[in-house]
Amino acid sequence: MTKQINILSTKKLLPNQKQDLLNANIHLIEEDFIETKIKNFELTKVDDNLIFTSQNAVQSVLQHPNCEEFIPKLREKNVFSVGMKTKDLLTENGFNVIAYTGYAADLAEIISLIYGKESYTFFSGNLRRDVLPKTLKENGITFNEIEVYETNMTSKKITSKLDGILFFSPSAVESYLKLNTINEEVCFCIGETTAEALVPKLRDKKVKNIIIADKPSIENVIDEVIEYFIN
Repeated sequence: MTKQINILSTKKLLPNQKQDLLNANIHLIEEDFIETKIKNFELTKVDDNLIFTSQNAVQSVLQHPNCEEFIPKLREKNVFSVGMKTKDLLTENGFNVIAYTGYAADLAEIISLIYGKESYTFFSGNLRRDVLPKTLKENGITFNEIEVYETNMTSKKITSKLDGILFFSPSAVESYLKLNTINEEVCFCIGETTAEALVPKLRDKKVKNIIIADKPSIENVIDEVIEYFIN
């Protein structure tokens, strides 16, 4: 009898994403280990260019109570973004994305090397990584930051025996490890930044296998799971 493969997704998946795993006879457990909440914020000063590093930041801006007043003005500005889905969301809502990358570090490098004389407004969350603002500061680039959403950890104890765990953000890694440990499970990460959150555990030899998706998307993480366990 074939052993059942059990995996945990630290984010609830869309029906089509789950179906790919079901078609591969992989048993899925899913829980949201983080939740995001839109913050009240004011657009008192917006510079010539905009930076978005997540879909959550875009959604927060789009759902602002006064969005009808300021969104048309924001659409007149050039936008720099991280992630294909962030870029797609911006484009679908009429924003002019002139550069996007898979990682914040790469975007910071592009801005510093090519667009360093411009000024920027960075729409961020409370747990954002330091790499982008740190690089901008080090290169003397003019920018301000507006925190538009917050991420809260919703840790849960998982009692099922797992073969693999899907992580989609460093915050989800931290949330999972608050109440759980990692032993023999294979950890599938959406990107390098998320994988780096697991690296300290390597010193304790708790994490033996970390697999990073070829491209930073949920679909690519699922492809890696199927490739590892089935193909």
